Amino acid sequence: MIAIVGLAVVALAPDAGAAASSRTTKARATRARTTRLSSKAKGKAEPAPKKRVKVTWSPAPAATAAIHPGVQTFTRGTDASGATVDNQCTANFVFTQETATRTRVFLAQAAHCAGTGQATETNGCAAATLPLGAHVDISGSNGTTYTGVIAYSSWLSMQARKETDPDACLGNDLALIELSDAAAAVTNPSVPFWGGPKGISAGAQPGTEVYTYGNSGLRAGVEALSPKVGELVDSANGGWTYDLYTVSPGVPGDSGSAFLDASGRALGDLSTLSVLPLPASNQVSDVAHELSYLSQHSGFGEVTLVAGTEPFTPLI
Repeated sequence: MIAIVGLAVVALAPDAGAAASSRTTKARATRARTTRLSSKAKGKAEPAPKKRVKVTWSPAPAATAAIHPGVQTFTRGTDASGATVDNQCTANFVFTQETATRTRVFLAQAAHCAGTGQATETNGCAAATLPLGAHVDISGSNGTTYTGVIAYSSWLSMQARKETDPDACLGNDLALIELSDAAAAVTNPSVPFWGGPKGISAGAQPGTEVYTYGNSGLRAGVEALSPKVGELVDSANGGWTYDLYTVSPGVPGDSGSAFLDASGRALGDLSTLSVLPLPASNQVSDVAHELSYLSQHSGFGEVTLVAGTEPFTPLI
């Protein structure tokens, strides 16, 4: 056998080389065992991965909740010219979305509440609007202002996919405000005065009663003017909207208000004040159509309407 040491070549007897090789192998094995035993003895095992704890959400008690359907929202930003946008609206329903790590909580309003054009610009496929992430201040009933951001807008969704259905362009008017943790902690989904919603309405027929709660600043805080009963007159825009009358029509600032059907289910949100063909009537967007569009065409993912914790009581 020949072993190479440096540059010298040394001849070894065959038995001697085998013995040396055997001793070297055993020594390495002994050192390896010693090292492994030493590591175990010192307790240097790799730490177990930490388990992720999902952050869930539960509604605040209705009696003390600062945020609920009917509170005022103020969507703020700047338009394309740099002019300040500060739009007042009324929130409608509460929605959630489950993720792997948490429950996202949303307060809904009308998509046109983020519009930057004229009040007559109601075609959501063409009207200018603030982008996703736009800031929203929410006036809590306890006098505290809470915050959120626009996470979904039906107008932006339709514009992104170049929607051409004229009925959807006029009737799809829903936006979701993702609430901050502080805002979500004081939120309850019950509609004031009426209670509910009890789920999503499958639609309503002409002549049926509807219930709403508007809270425009034009009412100067007179709560007696907020709960209203109305009557559905007709459906329009391929089922996307309803024309209806209420005891006192919705006024600017009521936009987005929740409407319940005769069974207390979520019917829609106030979209426009009509002049023709039904003067002083209100047009309400059908929330079932709006949620179907969100689910099928926006890529936003499924959201769930949160049922009211208070029973629906159609008394006035």
